[in-house]
Amino acid sequence: MKKLLVDTNILLDLLARRVPHYNEAAELFSLADRKKVTLAVSSLSMVNAHYILRKQKSESEGRKILRNLKILVRVLPLDDRICTLALNSDFSDFEDAIQHHSAIEHGQEIIITRNLSDYKASTLPVMTARDFIHSGLVK
Repeated sequence: MKKLLVDTNILLDLLARRVPHYNEAAELFSLADRKKVTLAVSSLSMVNAHYILRKQKSESEGRKILRNLKILVRVLPLDDRICTLALNSDFSDFEDAIQHHSAIEHGQEIIITRNLSDYKASTLPVMTARDFIHSGLVK
């Protein structure tokens, strides 16, 4: 079973039902629900998702959405080592560097994002949700 780190943009596509990307995100999370893949998100993504949801919904509704999300994903910790690696990386964007090093440090195999160009410095494969779903990597 493939271990995927889901970038914040994919997470928000699902949680905020962002059109036109919602369906691909929902299909990816459906694979996790059916135990075809394991999904992980960085703790930073959880914080960012809460921040965005809080602007669109009530605090209690946002937390309920995130509690339900935790059923499908593993939340990866952000620690001193990941921050140091990210700060010293070749990534131009610190948040993307955090995602990348969270994935590496916690044994994820692929990063799923809509912003492929943000991960040019990645040492892991990087794919869109659509590309992964149609890749044949799901068994």
